[in-house]
Amino acid sequence: MATAPRIPLKSLLIGLPLGLGALAIGFAAEGLIPGPTTLSAAMVSALQEAPPAGRSVRGNAREDLQGVAAQRLGQGAGLAKLAAPELALPQAGPALNLEIRIALLDLPKNLQLGSSGGWWLRSRDGRVLNQGGPGQSVSLAGTALGQPELWLEPAREQTLLINGQAYAGRLRLVQQGASLLVINHLPLEDYIASVVGSEMPSSWNLEALKAQAVAARSYAVAHMARPPSQHWHLGNTTRWQAYRGLDTVNGRTRTATATTAGLILSYQGGIVESLYAANSQISWEAHRNLGASMSQEGANSLANQGQSYPQILGHYYQGASLARLKTGAG
Repeated sequence: MATAPRIPLKSLLIGLPLGLGALAIGFAAEGLIPGPTTLSAAMVSALQEAPPAGRSVRGNAREDLQGVAAQRLGQGAGLAKLAAPELALPQAGPALNLEIRIALLDLPKNLQLGSSGGWWLRSRDGRVLNQGGPGQSVSLAGTALGQPELWLEPAREQTLLINGQAYAGRLRLVQQGASLLVINHLPLEDYIASVVGSEMPSSWNLEALKAQAVAARSYAVAHMARPPSQHWHLGNTTRWQAYRGLDTVNGRTRTATATTAGLILSYQGGIVESLYAANSQISWEAHRNLGASMSQEGANSLANQGQSYPQILGHYYQGASLARLKTGAG
């Protein structure tokens, strides 16, 4: 679940003047290796933002918590009476092919790297240091030893294998003293499809999965605009958003992601750093001072009552709008 920086609701966003000029998001993998996507070419200008919906009858997070509790106890309609206006969808547009950088912070020291097919181990300047095929482990010895930075790239349409677990994209290996920082560079929408399945059971209502996709994307883009490290945008643990590679990707998480591709939450031209938690109780306890946090169980309950993902998002992120990222000229 997203539990990063604690900031008040109306400030629960990256306050960037997106309507006034081009904004570079994250930008450029620092190595020289050409990748499947290049952030240096992706400049985001004014968000295509739909007008915000009117305020709902919902009072606050405590009222939402009481509504969920009542519903669980069978004491009335619960969330049904807390419905918010549906957020308007912005105009459709071409999807951005952005690349996000995820630090795999919970890996053991003894790494086993490979690929489902062919692979290449390159230096920062693009020289091939080693290569192999499916089932062949990547060796960091020999010419690769002592390199400050390495890139592991799988053959086209193949996946990376890290301790037997599959990941999309490519890996950047940065030597930091005696430790090795492993960073997964991959397309943003592939990352979101994994987060949706990591943060929610993929068997849940598809509208809840779509709401999760938008919240996860908005949270991710906020950190791409303001990364915590020169090397990566987000970690892969619940301190950030849970990310488990391709193990949590399936047809339903891909559908939820594709249906909402490019959509984020915006407030007055800024990117909402959309927090969420497993249920309303956790959301209330962890985020009550923020004023905006989605209950994942509550989102599924609303979806099961027939609400669409724009309605669910309007319920939890009052005052926000749905916006679509678009490329700018700068």
